[in-house]
Amino acid sequence: MKCAAIVLAGGTGRRMGNTIPKQFMDLNGKPVLYYSLKTFSEAEFIDEIIAVAAEDHIDKVGKDIVDLYGFHKISSVVKGGRERYHSVANGLEALPRDTDYVFIHDGARPFVTAYTIERCLHYAKKYRASVAAVRSKDTIKIADDDSMIRNTPDRGHVWMVQTPQTFEYMLIRDAYRRLLDDEDRLKTAGINVTDDTMVAKMYADVDARLVESTYENIKITTPEDMELAKMICPRIP
Repeated sequence: MKCAAIVLAGGTGRRMGNTIPKQFMDLNGKPVLYYSLKTFSEAEFIDEIIAVAAEDHIDKVGKDIVDLYGFHKISSVVKGGRERYHSVANGLEALPRDTDYVFIHDGARPFVTAYTIERCLHYAKKYRASVAAVRSKDTIKIADDDSMIRNTPDRGHVWMVQTPQTFEYMLIRDAYRRLLDDEDRLKTAGINVTDDTMVAKMYADVDARLVESTYENIKITTPEDMELAKMICPRIP
């Protein structure tokens, strides 16, 4: 069995209000991206890692992170795309056809654990697709276009989705190829593709199994997230 990971590192950091992209910001003496790459690199069942970065950051990822920290499982740093799904598609195409399972992870989530990765693989083997997630602690409201409450879903069935999102490789690769072929129609219809499980459902009719993760597996998006990350980081070995 051959497992690979795609780690997305193409963010601009616009919502951070910082000229440095969030994946390169300092977190306890190392760039944010370092932590997730380290976790995937140390997982025994991961054979290969593809990092996806903006074109003008490819050399930076290669020299300042991959080479500096000796992440030998990273086989290449490939160019990202205009949207997240373009970047994922580029990463998928960079993997060999004999890959069995692939993890797709946001590089701005530095605190994914080895246990979460292992559980995602376990359920991907059983259901063909899985996704790390946590149960919502808050009551969720569904609003209309005027911000008026229209529905209150049962909190017991509401999860907040994270990454990694894990799939049979050929299933998700072919689903992404169909997505790109269908891109113009989606834009016309106003359909936004926000994560990989949507692609698996829309183009392979496969539902992903939710895998309970940790609340510390946050995505760093805003300055407040970075402050929280600084509090979490000292507890991460």
